[in-house]
Amino acid sequence: MFLPLYDANPLRVIAFQRTTTALIALCTLVFLYQNQWAGIDVRAFAMAYGMVPALLFGHAELTPELARVPAGATLLTTLFLHGDLPHLLGNMLFLWVFGDNVEDAMGHLRFLVFYLLCGVLAALAHGLVDPYSVKPLIGASGAVAGVLGAYVMLHPRVRILILVVGRLPLYLPAYLILGAWLMFQLVMPILVKEGHSVAWWAHGAGFVAGAVLVIPFRRPGVVLFDRGVPH
Repeated sequence: MFLPLYDANPLRVIAFQRTTTALIALCTLVFLYQNQWAGIDVRAFAMAYGMVPALLFGHAELTPELARVPAGATLLTTLFLHGDLPHLLGNMLFLWVFGDNVEDAMGHLRFLVFYLLCGVLAALAHGLVDPYSVKPLIGASGAVAGVLGAYVMLHPRVRILILVVGRLPLYLPAYLILGAWLMFQLVMPILVKEGHSVAWWAHGAGFVAGAVLVIPFRRPGVVLFDRGVPH
């Protein structure tokens, strides 16, 4: 739909978004390991460390050579895998633009816990939709969706510079951009029922989780909806 480029939303508490940057660096390093190191079977790597619903819910088992971590642990490991370069760059761009202000509202460690929890809940939602699926879910999309949900609860009126269909720059308030993004995630699984590889339900669940969890995870004194902040 669009790519976010910039938000004129300065940090208020932290000096630098250390956790956001560390998450981006870790995802990038894992991607390079997947795709550049000799001897790595990318599909086998995804089956071993991605979240496979049938494995998570006990409906199937991996062969011994692929069983690297317990099935439950893949709810976390899956958040650091990506299928290709556009998948990685898209997720990391969204995390970079929106993550710093959410981290600022929570603090470094609380933001890390929030991010991982949103990702786990998103992966669980994806698995519950089709618990017998043997296709691995990989990517940070569910966790990043949680960041988007938190952002719109914190800063709905902040204007975001986005690039629509790769060429049209627009400045729009966050509630319009992220609201449209959420509607797209909810409508697409209804319109495209087969043959797609996008975890639409994980995106929607992550967004809702982030919108709810930002309430207890924010620092004391951090207001929702930018109440009292002039725009």
